[in-house]
Amino acid sequence: MRGRAIERVTTVVIGAGHAGLAASHFLGDRSIDHVVLERGEVANSWRRERWDSLRLLTPNWQSRLPGHRYDGPDPDGYMTMGEVIEFIERFAKVSDAPVRTGVDVTSVRRAGDGYHVTTSGGEIRCRTVVIASGACNRPTVPPFGDAVPASVEQLTPFDYRGPDGLPDGGVLVVGASATGVQLAAELRRSGRPVTLSAGEQVRLPRTYRGRDVLWWMDASGLWDQRYDEVDDLTRARRLPSPQLVGAPERTTLDLNALMSMGVEPVGRWAAVRDGRALFSGGLRNVFSLADLKMNRLLDTFDEWARTHGRDAEVAPPERFAPTRVPESTRLRLDLRGGEIAAIVWATGFRPDYGWLDVPVVDEKGRLRHEGGVVDSPGLYALGLPVLRRRKSTFIYGIEDDAREVVDHLARHLAVRP
Repeated sequence: MRGRAIERVTTVVIGAGHAGLAASHFLGDRSIDHVVLERGEVANSWRRERWDSLRLLTPNWQSRLPGHRYDGPDPDGYMTMGEVIEFIERFAKVSDAPVRTGVDVTSVRRAGDGYHVTTSGGEIRCRTVVIASGACNRPTVPPFGDAVPASVEQLTPFDYRGPDGLPDGGVLVVGASATGVQLAAELRRSGRPVTLSAGEQVRLPRTYRGRDVLWWMDASGLWDQRYDEVDDLTRARRLPSPQLVGAPERTTLDLNALMSMGVEPVGRWAAVRDGRALFSGGLRNVFSLADLKMNRLLDTFDEWARTHGRDAEVAPPERFAPTRVPESTRLRLDLRGGEIAAIVWATGFRPDYGWLDVPVVDEKGRLRHEGGVVDSPGLYALGLPVLRRRKSTFIYGIEDDAREVVDHLARHLAVRP
C-alpha cells in the first residue's frame, strides 16, 4: 500500500451487520459522509458463523430496522438464517448504505483530532469511528479444554453445522444458554446420547398467557430499561442468553423438556483431571435459582397486566413446573472410555478487538464505554449487550441505540477542536 493516497472521510463504521447498517442510516439522515467497512459480506456473521437449523429467537413482528420491517405472511414465526440474511441485505439496499465488502480493518489508532484506519484496501483518516463488529466474534473455551484427550473431537458453535458433521457416539454439550439447549435438543433428536453441562441459566417459557414471552418483555417496557437504570450493569451485560428456541411450533425448550427427550444434565464443568471431566455439584441450587428468577419475572408481567388494564386481553396467569432435579447426577465423566465422541462448547462468545490500537479495552477484553460512547473522543460502539437498553443486542433493539449514538457523534463533530 506504499504510495497510496490516504482517503479522508468523516466517519468510518466497522461492520455491515444490522448494527453497522443502522448507524449508516442515521449518519445518512444527518448528511454525515461515511463508509461502512465489512471484512466479508453484508450480514457476514449470519452467513458464516451460525448452524444450519438456527432461527431467530425473536418473532418476525419484532424484526425491524429503521424504516424497514418484516412484512411477510407469518408475523408470529421466526426467521431462518436465510431469511435473516435476505432481510438485512434488503435493508442495506433500500438505505443505500455505502458498504465496502471484503475489506479487513487491521488497525485503528488515534491521529490528531481523529483516527487513522488501516485496512486491506488502503488507509483512511476520519474524525469518528463506530465499532459495529459485534459481540460474538470469538467463541470462548475454558483453558482446561487443552487437557481433553485428543480422541474426543471439540467444536464451537462456529464449527458446528449439524449432527451429521460429528463423529458417531455421544456428545457432551457445555453450556445451557440458548445455544446450548438448542444444540442439545438437535443432537438428541438425531439419535445420539447427549450430556448437558449446565451452569447459570435464564429459564423462560416460549409463550406466557397466550402471548410470546418477548411480547411481554416489549409491552411491559422491561426491554426498554436503560443501561443507567440497571442495578448491576456489569452482571446484566454478562448474563447468558435465555433458554428459548425459535421453533415454528412455539415450544418451550427448558431443561425439563430436554430431560424428557433423554438428555442427561450434569453440573458446571470445573476441570479435567487424568482424562476425566469433573463437574460441580449443586444442580438443585442452580435449578432453583433459575426457577425463582423466572417466576419473579412472570409476577412482573402479571402486575403490569393488572395495573394497565390488559388482563382481559390475555389468558389467565399460569405457573410452570419446577425444573426436575435428577435423583443422582454424575460428578465425573471418563473422556477416554469412548462414551463421549465429541464436545460442543456452548460457553459463550467474546468480541475481538485485536485490531484496535486505542487503550479502551480492559483486562478481560471488554470495551470501556458509557452507553456506546467509548472512552476515547470520537469513538463509538453498537450491538453490545445492554449497550443502552436491555434489548440492545437484538435486531429489534438497534434502532433506538443507533439513533442516540449517532446523535452523540454529531454533537462531537459540531465541536471543533
